[in-house]
Amino acid sequence: MIGAIVDGGALLNVVWVSLAAGLGVTAAFAVAIVGGTRALDHGRDGRGFEAAVFGIVGAVALAAVLAAIVLGIVVLTDK
Repeated sequence: MIGAIVDGGALLNVVWVSLAAGLGVTAAFAVAIVGGTRALDHGRDGRGFEAAVFGIVGAVALAAVLAAIVLGIVVLTDK
């Protein structure tokens, strides 16, 4: 009876996508924090090139997090 109500394939799809998205967004946010912190530290030490590289890495990771948020909102409002 319950097998007819619950689609196991769709449920499994939701589980693995949410797990991947949760881990991916968390990792990207962690990289953004590390990039920003290292950029500030290297900037204070006078190492401009390293600060720029870490700043770019942090900015790209933050852009990925923002893109994931926008994608989530679009998916939610689409249905």
